Amino acid sequence: MSGGATPMMAQYLALRGEAGDCLLFYRMGDFFELFFDDARQASQILDIALTTRGEHLGQPIPMCGVPVHSAESYLARLIKAGCRVAIAEQVETPAEAKQRGGSKALVARDIVRFVTAGTLTEEALLEPRRANVLAAVCEMRGLVGIAACDISTGRMELEECAPDRLGAALARLGASEIVAPEGWEAMPEGAIARPARGFASDSGEARLKAIHGVATLDGFGLFTRTMLAAAGGLVAYLEHVGRGSLPLLLPPEARAGNAALAMDAATRASLEILEAAQGGRKGSLIDAIDRCVTGAGARQLAEDLSAPLTGAHAIAERLELVAWLHEDGLLRESLRAALRALPDLGRALGRVVAGRGSPRDLGQLRDGLAGARALHDRLGGRGDLPLLLARLLPALAGHGALVDRYDRALVPAPPTERGQGGFIAEGYDAALDELRRIAGNARRAIAALEAKYRDQTGVATLKIKHNNVLGYFVEVPARHADKLMAPDSGFSHRQTMAGAMRFNALALHAEASRITEAGAHALAAEDAHFEELVTMAIAARQAIAQTAAALARIDVAAGQAERAAEGGWARPEIRDEPCLAIEGGRHPVVEAALAAAGERFVANDCRLAPEDRLWLIGGPNMGGKSTFLRQNALIVLLAQAGGFVPAQAATIGLVDRLFSRVGASDNLARGRSTFMVEMVETAAILSQATERSFVILDEVGRGTSTYDGLALAWAVAEAVHETNRCRCLFATHYHELARLAETCEALSLHHVRAREWKGDLVLLHELADGPADRSYGLAVARLAGVPAKVIARARAVLEKLEKGRAQTGGLAAGLGDLPLFAAAFEAREEACDGLRERLRGLDLDALSPREALDMLYELKREAGTDP
Repeated sequence: MSGGATPMMAQYLALRGEAGDCLLFYRMGDFFELFFDDARQASQILDIALTTRGEHLGQPIPMCGVPVHSAESYLARLIKAGCRVAIAEQVETPAEAKQRGGSKALVARDIVRFVTAGTLTEEALLEPRRANVLAAVCEMRGLVGIAACDISTGRMELEECAPDRLGAALARLGASEIVAPEGWEAMPEGAIARPARGFASDSGEARLKAIHGVATLDGFGLFTRTMLAAAGGLVAYLEHVGRGSLPLLLPPEARAGNAALAMDAATRASLEILEAAQGGRKGSLIDAIDRCVTGAGARQLAEDLSAPLTGAHAIAERLELVAWLHEDGLLRESLRAALRALPDLGRALGRVVAGRGSPRDLGQLRDGLAGARALHDRLGGRGDLPLLLARLLPALAGHGALVDRYDRALVPAPPTERGQGGFIAEGYDAALDELRRIAGNARRAIAALEAKYRDQTGVATLKIKHNNVLGYFVEVPARHADKLMAPDSGFSHRQTMAGAMRFNALALHAEASRITEAGAHALAAEDAHFEELVTMAIAARQAIAQTAAALARIDVAAGQAERAAEGGWARPEIRDEPCLAIEGGRHPVVEAALAAAGERFVANDCRLAPEDRLWLIGGPNMGGKSTFLRQNALIVLLAQAGGFVPAQAATIGLVDRLFSRVGASDNLARGRSTFMVEMVETAAILSQATERSFVILDEVGRGTSTYDGLALAWAVAEAVHETNRCRCLFATHYHELARLAETCEALSLHHVRAREWKGDLVLLHELADGPADRSYGLAVARLAGVPAKVIARARAVLEKLEKGRAQTGGLAAGLGDLPLFAAAFEAREEACDGLRERLRGLDLDALSPREALDMLYELKREAGTDP
């Protein structure tokens, strides 16, 4: 390539224009090549050599490449780095190109698909225990529609929410990729802009009807126009990345906005539900409780924890199944062993329907459905089945004809590639068996020919070999070539190699033709059978998906029962009233970490009720306040997700929204300090928490000056008590807040215990009633390794400050005279109303200038502004 654009470069540049903001993988033989800026970017991410190839417009062309056979691993790294990739394949063979345009015709190429974070189906690119969600969002008539699907399994959900709830909904979904209409001012951060015309409710409805072959969507649920608009955008994007072909999409489900316990992104991050604060799964809640034996079960558990239920009946059904398996350890063990042996049915189905399936995927469908039937037969004979399991059981059967066909058609362990054949079982197709016999006989004939040619020529090292260029040929060392070069030898020269020569022979050519012809016909026959078997799976996709979902739900229940048995967890009692009574509660993650270190977790009780709904908790840092707050929030979450909880006993009043304001970090990228983040999160709590919510607050106000911080903490505590009236645990270092107990009847004081022993601080991690007597700040600083001189100086400063506080009444001087939160505004309003009455009663025309001035002074004194 030099000078102007060559035909190949012109083809590449045209495809590059279609690829947009994606990297372009351009197929050249056995490699995907990248050029120009794509090559520079990919070479850095993949750590592969950057080279040049020819010139374009007088400049060397940067390039790099990856082998086609190992492209998946490179794609995985690019996707993880945030890239999107367009795959340009050869869409005709060199022979077809030659027939089309002559010997110099360029092989046609086209983008066959886009590989993006939310549209992966390849097994190597997906995490087995985590769903891969693609979401589409749009706004219509003041509401936001959300369409979400995991195309690796086909599950699709539609919902709508108020614009201020979009962040919480997206945090629940944890989407790998979000698409939104271009030009939308409220587009979520990081979303991919797509043409707005795709986000239309009528086209969304029409697309869904066409996909599922129905005249109306009413059978699937009630969908609003906003939901259908989002669905239209989602399907339009899937058509774009699939270049017109769609992946597996199951009938959409409508998600009610109040069906799940609402948690915003800050709460999810604070509680470390699916990901630890430092990143990754280790140290998270799911890592501490996941005992699922299948990838599908682990993905279902993650969804349960992301969206705990708010309906008492549905929670009770899950708990009943967990309890049933918890009580029968032998059944649980055998059930988990059977589940462990099953393949990932849902994802195998997803690859098959998306057109990326392999014979191995069909084998997984066969084995998974057969295993599901065996579970059905094992459990179906029992008379004590929990309601949820009885409802799931029919989905485990009903695939007899499909399994029987796959049993007869497929070998026991089908290969991952279909191109080489060998996956259709012997006896399934007599014609195929005959073609294989012919090819096998021909191979034996070639072996006989090799022995014959050795005897005929006297060359013991003569061999018959095969490659894709020459086909079958005879090879001898160069020193023996003269015997085969003789005119009457029956051999014809094909190729000269270093140290060897290659020949052909009429008999060899005849046998090779037989092999090639029979092999090609056999491959074509196997390919036809493969398509037939795929068609059967596609026709049964909804029933197979239901089986996969049932297996996942059973695995979750068995895993929850296993975790409860190994940790001594209790079945929570769910009530429809604002209470929370936890006896001997523990933090599952902290307890597991301590157990690994050979230490014991100190359990604590928590009892909240309408008459005692706000606990103010003091005590030293490292004393366990934050752990206590989080463990109670996690116990609520686990209970409403339908699992046992780490406690001796627990009664959970249903929670509609869960808020956690525990810890914050600077968000410098968005220009927010720790204090700003804290205030934004606190504002969300005060504006959204209801009487049925549960809130945990830790050290509100610590990020600003002492006076500002105390004032804010005081006002927030009063607002939670008087206005939100929710269940709340409020940890603080401000001892002055203890005075709130005098005026807030539903507030009680508690502290984590600590003692100083021979100059050392002993943290007991026990919760006790009453206010904390001191902060032990200097003792904690000494534990942290602060130099002794600094500690001594701090003690001197502290003594001076405490002496001044005793003389002046301290920070809280006068706070006892403040009216309560609501009363403060009423008092101000009453005072203001008194002034209004005085002003209304004045006859301004009758006042002399002197009288008017005297009146102004009097009103100013009444308003409290007289200097």
